[in-house]
Amino acid sequence: MKTKSFAVVAAVAAVLMFSGLTFAHHGTAAYDTTNPLTVKGKVTEFRFINPHCQVYFDIKNDKGEVEHWQGELTAPNKLARAGWTKHSLNPGDQITVTGLVGKYGGHSIWIRKLVGPDGQEMQLSED
Repeated sequence: MKTKSFAVVAAVAAVLMFSGLTFAHHGTAAYDTTNPLTVKGKVTEFRFINPHCQVYFDIKNDKGEVEHWQGELTAPNKLARAGWTKHSLNPGDQITVTGLVGKYGGHSIWIRKLVGPDGQEMQLSED
């Protein structure tokens, strides 16, 4: 009986301990939520992968210099339900993204809106 009780307590403790990590992973602490940014650029790579799809793109800044950006989308299963495939974005595609910029340097953005090469907003969820 002691072994069974210990196993139950250990399982509950593990669930509680790791559930905080799951919520932290999906938080917005790493992004500036007060100043959404919109940028236009050219896709260099699209990764339709878990846990979050990634879009790599280049933009030209105010000085005309090329900046390499990385954009994070939602999970591929959610994008697939919205009609996305691994070929939804291709190198050379012109896109416009709006999102929350990373707080800790680099050129990263959590994409909240994406306008594709055809000028149409691409659905980011199944809703």
